[in-house]
Amino acid sequence: MKFMKLGSRPDTFYTNEAVRSVSSEVTSDLIVQVKGSRYLLHKFPLLSKCLRLQRICSESPETLQHQIVQLPDFPGGTEAFELCAKFCYGITVTFSAYNIVAARCAAEYLQMTEDVEKGNLVYKLEVFFNSCILHGWRDSIVTLHTTKAFPLWSEDLRITSRCIEAIASKASTHPFKVSLSHSHSRRVRDDVSCNGVEGQRQRPAAKGWWAEDIAELGIDLYWRTMIAIKSDGKIPSNLIGEALQIYASRWLPNISRRIKANREPAGSNSDSDSASEVTSKSRLLLESIVSLLPSEKGAVSCSFLLKLLKAANILNVSSSSKMELARRVALQVEEARVGDLLIPSLSSSSNTLYDVDIVLIILEQFMLQGQSPPTSPPRSKLGTERRRRSRSAENIDFKLQESRRSSSASHSSKLKVAKIVDGYLRQIAKDINLPLSKFIAVAETIPDFSRLDHDELYRAIDIYLKAHPDLNKSERKKLCRVLDCKKLSVEACMHAAQNEKLPLRVVVQVLFFEQARAATTGGKVTDLPSNIKALLASHNIDPSKSPRALSTTTSIPGHDQWSTVSGLRSPKSRISTLRMKLDEDDDLDENDMNPDGMGRPSKFKGFCALPSGPKKMFSRLLSTNRNATEKS
Repeated sequence: MKFMKLGSRPDTFYTNEAVRSVSSEVTSDLIVQVKGSRYLLHKFPLLSKCLRLQRICSESPETLQHQIVQLPDFPGGTEAFELCAKFCYGITVTFSAYNIVAARCAAEYLQMTEDVEKGNLVYKLEVFFNSCILHGWRDSIVTLHTTKAFPLWSEDLRITSRCIEAIASKASTHPFKVSLSHSHSRRVRDDVSCNGVEGQRQRPAAKGWWAEDIAELGIDLYWRTMIAIKSDGKIPSNLIGEALQIYASRWLPNISRRIKANREPAGSNSDSDSASEVTSKSRLLLESIVSLLPSEKGAVSCSFLLKLLKAANILNVSSSSKMELARRVALQVEEARVGDLLIPSLSSSSNTLYDVDIVLIILEQFMLQGQSPPTSPPRSKLGTERRRRSRSAENIDFKLQESRRSSSASHSSKLKVAKIVDGYLRQIAKDINLPLSKFIAVAETIPDFSRLDHDELYRAIDIYLKAHPDLNKSERKKLCRVLDCKKLSVEACMHAAQNEKLPLRVVVQVLFFEQARAATTGGKVTDLPSNIKALLASHNIDPSKSPRALSTTTSIPGHDQWSTVSGLRSPKSRISTLRMKLDEDDDLDENDMNPDGMGRPSKFKGFCALPSGPKKMFSRLLSTNRNATEKS
């Protein structure tokens, strides 16, 4: 830290009965009142350097003993005034980054300029400020921090703006080229002595050496400083993001705990006002951080963005800040963890544990991205142009390759997001207040091709069914429509076959697809899991016997094909028998009623529940079985 000493006389100021005086053989003739404090001083040394005191004394009538001067709005208070008074008396005073702002404002207030006397205090402080304070890193930050006590004076004297400009210019400089504080420079040199010069070059953390120091600033000064640093354009966006994370971790810790304490009944109105003030300051701080986020993707981690979004929900920040955070999260949501997406819901209109609506917005924004680029460049109509390879054509090909890479990356990110969403569904499914519509909405945001299997989705549905036992039959069917039984693994099928909470038709589909899969792999059902075999046997179906040959060559009208095949009507067919028995246990649904109010046959209803893909698979299976029987 730099400092400046002025004057050579010893300090002779003393206090007597709450009055500050200076030891002198000459009787005091001036009383100065500064914010409740009284000073017994002398006119000659003060008026010879302070133009303001000259004018006040010339305008006020003189008394027999002392002339009284009142300075109620004196900047810096008694400490700053005493520094100026001691300078006038020639007493030794020391100026540093901690008191130069107060002294400069006080000297400006008293008009201690060159017009009154050469080498006056204003001139000396300006020289010290420009030549020493602004050249030191730590001095500039401390000085900027002290301007908070004198915002208007500091702005008028350009102390604040000059400090910010100095800090911004030094942030893009290597720390060895900046005049640092002793502790900071020693820490940097220790790193170099341990890692060597090459190690220092390879350490990217050294580029952001300035972030922790400016994190000491309040949000208003920090915001202006970061704007200046970003405007300079020399600092990479990832270092800007790291600096914002450091600042947020320092000034936004334990928000949920703090707000929870604020929710408790306050003991008095003052406690409530204090809590409201803290919340208001935190809200302003968070909105300022959001406005400083770099526009480049990946400048900050997705985890950090989601933490900010959680804090935004707790602090009830503006909707524009929330939407901006949600948009940025959507750009890199494939990096998120399930726990990061569990954003607490504090809405008075909803009793859910988590804010599902904001996650839906994130997922919708994510799905709007990743539009596939053209698969081929435009071809020239002229043969001569096709034979010539210009640099522009090469650039087109290069951009095309990059576009294809980004397209494939977009597809892979969708696969990652699908896994994250299924894990998220498993967590929110435990919430007893979660509406069915929101659960389905989250599940349907991801396209079907993004889910390579539906095991995790099935687990989420199973958890939701257990947490919501009061769902009626139609609601359970609606929930299970998002599930594709063809994408369930053998283990998931084993569980689903015994899951009493699933609609019976889902169980039919699970058993059908599992038996079809087993038949296509070996032509027999002996490889089926034991529990599925047991369930088939419980319906008088012997899984050890091969299926009988079924006629599939008969010409049947398309609209009645699956309801008139004789083989499928035969109770000796294991799959058709299983479907008929399960359908007999199922109640007639409103969706299964004919327009005339008559119910369809349960056998036909069971076949209609199967999707077209499995029907074709089953048709091929029947044809294979028939050929095998004819050969035998």
